[in-house]
Amino acid sequence: MPTTIRLAHSPDSDDAFMFYALAAGKIETGDLRYVHELADIETLNRRALAGELDVTAVSIHAYAYLADRYALLSSGCSMGDRYGPRLVGREPRAARAGTRVGGGGAAIRIAVPGKLTTAYLALKLYQPEFTEVVVPFDRVEDLVLEGSVDLGLLIHEGQLTYRDRGLHLWADLGEWWFGETGLPLPLGGNAVRRDLGEAVVRQVARDLRASILYGLEHRTEALAHARQYNRGIGDERTDRFVSMYVNQWTVDYGERGRKAVRELLRRGHEAGVIPHAVEVEFVG
Repeated sequence: MPTTIRLAHSPDSDDAFMFYALAAGKIETGDLRYVHELADIETLNRRALAGELDVTAVSIHAYAYLADRYALLSSGCSMGDRYGPRLVGREPRAARAGTRVGGGGAAIRIAVPGKLTTAYLALKLYQPEFTEVVVPFDRVEDLVLEGSVDLGLLIHEGQLTYRDRGLHLWADLGEWWFGETGLPLPLGGNAVRRDLGEAVVRQVARDLRASILYGLEHRTEALAHARQYNRGIGDERTDRFVSMYVNQWTVDYGERGRKAVRELLRRGHEAGVIPHAVEVEFVG
């Protein structure tokens, strides 16, 4: 009898592309039957903390609190290679000389898409002092435009579209991280529950890798599926967004990607954002 695996990911075009082959039955999965559940990344982070999901997309920051129960799959990461979450404001940065960003100082109000997101961790490393206003990721731009906050931290498609609404870039945290470390910024990964057992965990790792490779090798049909989740950004931007976060890093972290994960979590602990040291295990 097939074993049912609850597989959770975000309703975003990059995740949809990544999991297309699994969702559409394009690859052989043997005795495993995958049931897909979709929710925003902060909700998935919280559900993983409760151990509710067998396999799930998680923020690398959130993994710091999940490592005892979950392992990271070697495939499925979203890596910002000199790009990443963007800090934006209503006015150009030079016009707000009274607000200091990046070097400490004034306690400014910044809208963030969840305190377990990697975007939040990167922001705390970049700008330790600020007052966070936690809102759903798709409300961040609205709060900035309303003047309810000084700045907003954008993830997902907002990284490409903020200028359409007249917002201005203050910092690209992926570019900043590269300048600090020479490494890409590991934003998200896929985690599997350890108690599924070694055989199942290895099969899940194989299936996820096969799904990613299928999408990359059958790009046109995978993009057609992904467009359902692009939140109206159009075909050209969907293609660009998917290319940003489903690529060679997604097939496998590689040595440099694994180093980036460990360095991010080490610095998070060193800065006091993460209260404990984190041992990272990759499987696959």
